[in-house]
Amino acid sequence: MPSVSIALLLAQLAVATPLPTPLSTPAPDTAAVVPPRAGAPLPLERFGSPADSVFEYSPAYYTRLDIHRYGSYAMLPLFAFQYLAGQQLFEKSSAAPAWAREGHGVAATAVAGLFTVNTITGVWNLWEGRRDPQDRRRKLVHAVLMLAADAGFAATGLLADEAEESASKRSAHRTVALVSVGAATVGYLSMLDLFR
Repeated sequence: MPSVSIALLLAQLAVATPLPTPLSTPAPDTAAVVPPRAGAPLPLERFGSPADSVFEYSPAYYTRLDIHRYGSYAMLPLFAFQYLAGQQLFEKSSAAPAWAREGHGVAATAVAGLFTVNTITGVWNLWEGRRDPQDRRRKLVHAVLMLAADAGFAATGLLADEAEESASKRSAHRTVALVSVGAATVGYLSMLDLFR
């Protein structure tokens, strides 16, 4: 008989007490019932929305993010210089001004270095934040576009030597470079707060 009483008491308690909900997964309008005190009304405590859930990143994540972000500020000016110098080389080849002939190679090396650093920091941070649901789609679109630009810039570099000797190779070099710049620029713009 005592086991039946205990079972009934447990069943009544199970029906009266809701299961706890983790803070990171409630729906926006969910309310959790705080266990009652003797005779007190049941107060409701509101949870935040899923976007308010907390995902903790390591301090190294933020260091890499700063490096990634500050490096990105140099990207568009480098692209602009590369376009101007490349245009001079495309039109005049070896008769292009010295600033274009010498600067194009230096700026190409700077772009390669920038993309190497930003690829390492970006992929590392993407991996660390792989379980964070906030802005996941935007981060993945950014990553895919930037990795495509990486591949395009590598191909651009491979076409560079032949571009000096052949007009068709020069055209291919320019086309691959401009497509890569386009992908990188869209990837860059996708991370601006304007597109959240």
